[in-house]
Amino acid sequence: MNKPQQAIVLISCPDQRGIISAVTDFISENNGNILDLDEHVDPTDRIFFMRVAWDLKGFKIPTNDIKEVFQKEIAMKYVMSWNIHLSSYVPKMALFVSKLSHCLYDILGRYQSGDWKVDIPVIVSNHENLQEVADRYEIPFVYLSITPETKIKQEANQLKLLKDLQVDFIVLARYMQILSANFIESYPNRIINIHHSFLPAFPGARPYHSAHNRGVKIIGASSHYVTEDLDAGPIIDQDVVRISHKNEIPELIRKGKDLEKIVLSRAIYLHISRKVLVYQNRTIIFD
Repeated sequence: MNKPQQAIVLISCPDQRGIISAVTDFISENNGNILDLDEHVDPTDRIFFMRVAWDLKGFKIPTNDIKEVFQKEIAMKYVMSWNIHLSSYVPKMALFVSKLSHCLYDILGRYQSGDWKVDIPVIVSNHENLQEVADRYEIPFVYLSITPETKIKQEANQLKLLKDLQVDFIVLARYMQILSANFIESYPNRIINIHHSFLPAFPGARPYHSAHNRGVKIIGASSHYVTEDLDAGPIIDQDVVRISHKNEIPELIRKGKDLEKIVLSRAIYLHISRKVLVYQNRTIIFD
């Protein structure tokens, strides 16, 4: 059975009386049927957050006019920061990779199985190692070698490619390059990264070796939006798994990779489901 076509609105604004009533009345008065509603008030900053989805069948306002009418009748009055998304739209997700393949395979498996409503128009890499994976899934693979001398030029080429393909958001599936401020500014809160949660305690290329030497009892993974502050952007999802003295380094690495795959995939799903709202440097994750 096909799901009804929905409009999804994400809202943040100063907390005040009447917001929920105003939004729900706007929907019902225009013959909309609310399918999901979740809200939260930050008790410290007194900020109101809301996600509401409704059935567009029979909705009186033409789809192309909803944004203008909502802004005029509701958003301006309550000084809202807001976005509207249509469930009929299929977002385009670009994948950036280097040499490690575990996250890439997991993402492509979910994509191929139809678990996600998303299109992948390109896989971009600074190495040629994963070309065969892209070919197997019949997704265009673009190799752009990056050195300190070519970084600015190659990022410009990447941005042009993304613009030409009308990419909506980017997933760094273990892409081992630090993005420039200019690149990040082109996709604010639309670049998703994954890393092990040892940072900053165990930075560098061999974090699992450092963790093993310290006898850690848990390992973890975090997925977040990329900002100019390295690995300090708004967190979308995290998880941990317990380990013991019996786990040698290969076992830590295996468990860590499994966790990275799961956490990154959950973050992607939340993003394409329009369940993430960024406020300052943290996220509100709606049920």
